[in-house]
Amino acid sequence: MNYYELFNLPVELDIDQATLKAQSLKLQQQYHPDRVEDKNFALIKSSEINQAYNTLSQIDSRAGYLLKLVQQDQGLEQSIHDFDFLQSALDLRERLDDAQSAEQLSALKQEIRQHIVDLSQDFKTQYHAKTWDAAQETVRKLQFFQRVLNDIDKAEERLLDDFDLNDDF
Repeated sequence: MNYYELFNLPVELDIDQATLKAQSLKLQQQYHPDRVEDKNFALIKSSEINQAYNTLSQIDSRAGYLLKLVQQDQGLEQSIHDFDFLQSALDLRERLDDAQSAEQLSALKQEIRQHIVDLSQDFKTQYHAKTWDAAQETVRKLQFFQRVLNDIDKAEERLLDDFDLNDDF
């Protein structure tokens, strides 16, 4: 099953997230256990739809999936080899650890989103040029930034929790 075909989307890195979500909901309704006689089939189909949605909803997994479609996804779990990137990644992690305010986290998030935009452009160029090693390295970098964004979200939640705990209402 091709995830792009499942959701009737073009096979490319940039997709319309609203269309993805709408197609996912439509398919979930179509294969809902209350509408399908074979409940096991409905559960399997629902799981497949969820997996496809989760894959295509994030830029890093979508890029990795594009490589998978052309059998070039091997080694995505390897370490990043770009020393300059690793140095800047260490700096970003330290800044995240040191962040004490929502403003600092927001600024860091904006910076990371810009890195993701830049890497997405790099990936599209590499993918179309079929420079697979470079595209794989770019996917690994996208995966790193996605993890950092997730960690920023957790840090923001902790700040909100701390704020709520210290509230004197």
